[in-house]
Amino acid sequence: MLNLSDIRNSLGSQWQTLVDALAEPKADAAALAEALAEARSRQPAPVVWLLGRAQTGKTSIIRALTGSPNAVIGDGFRPCTRTAQLYDFPATAPVVHFLDTRGLGEVAYDPSEDMAWCEAQAHLVLAVVRALEPAHGPVFEALHAIRERHPDWPVLLAQTTLHEGYAPGAPHVLPYPYDRVPLSPAVPEDLARALAAQRAALDELPGPRVVSVPLDFTLADDGFEPADYGLPALWGAIEAALPAGLHALLAADPEVRDLLARTAQPHIRAWALASAALGALPAAGAVAVPAAQAKLLHNLATLYGLTLDRRLVGEFLGALGAGVGAGYLARWAGREIAKLIPGWGQTLGAAWGAATAGASTWALGEAAAYWFGEHRQGRPGDPELLRRHYAEALARGTRFLEQRALPPASGDHDAGTPR
Repeated sequence: MLNLSDIRNSLGSQWQTLVDALAEPKADAAALAEALAEARSRQPAPVVWLLGRAQTGKTSIIRALTGSPNAVIGDGFRPCTRTAQLYDFPATAPVVHFLDTRGLGEVAYDPSEDMAWCEAQAHLVLAVVRALEPAHGPVFEALHAIRERHPDWPVLLAQTTLHEGYAPGAPHVLPYPYDRVPLSPAVPEDLARALAAQRAALDELPGPRVVSVPLDFTLADDGFEPADYGLPALWGAIEAALPAGLHALLAADPEVRDLLARTAQPHIRAWALASAALGALPAAGAVAVPAAQAKLLHNLATLYGLTLDRRLVGEFLGALGAGVGAGYLARWAGREIAKLIPGWGQTLGAAWGAATAGASTWALGEAAAYWFGEHRQGRPGDPELLRRHYAEALARGTRFLEQRALPPASGDHDAGTPR
């Protein structure tokens, strides 16, 4: 049985483990990788299968969904079969996998191997077609074949490059008119007819109705506003098809205007969930959670163009102050104390460890994003404001985790097992 002396020793080593992991991030790499693998096996990330011809806008969709301008098909992917690729986002602690196959209909490409492999992995099929593409061909044939074998699968149809159906120089129709019937007469007649034909081609499929989402994701230089036209409608369709909170995980807070801060948010949330999963593990949390937090902070420093060396670590932790450190340690004490409760101790300790690990990781990440942003601009940073960022983020992280089922401490978990 633990006594107060044991808890004090545990607390001291826990904070020191975080400090050591920040200063020497490679020290616990093997333990972290092993623990993450175990945690992910309990609650694997959902897989979104992007299915379409080449040059239909799959890259733009991933950029828009992840909020990352660097999310490029082929960059960060790992091969699954000879041609299918899996993209983890964020790469180091994924909360979602984007599965991409080579463009259907390409010359000398037989997609049968890729299709069979992908069907065993996907949770959601996101078919991508150009808005003016004929309502037949390899994508529509593939969807018919998929639904014949899996009539219960959620399927979305993204109808892209709407501007190809506009008159020269015409802007997007605002407000977004494609979520109501009948369509606004402002939608060009030929475009409306083409979209309707694509929808009709899938109306007779078995299973739930395929939801179609017209959208147009362009670059700033293309001159269309907004550049992510139709993104809210796409998120709404994904949320309805995958009630796993992907929007909350990937979409940055719209009030955050700084591009780097927006890009940092999915990484913070991903590592918060990873830390919660690690904190629920019976033995790994004490070492793996600080290592995960250190990994997040190093990733954020890299994002902001900084090197998280001993000097920057010392300044950051010093600015956070002893009060934050004491609170960090006190929350970890709750896990050890909970274990002393007969019968429910292990369960309560795991739940407490999960909540503590996830919320403290969230808070450290948001505090670091503020601090690194200040250093990037050549400013010293305000310690009081840093601590305020930490406290507010700790509350947000706690609420965020409370809205989601924390990973179980023991037993099987197959709710997120790929098909």
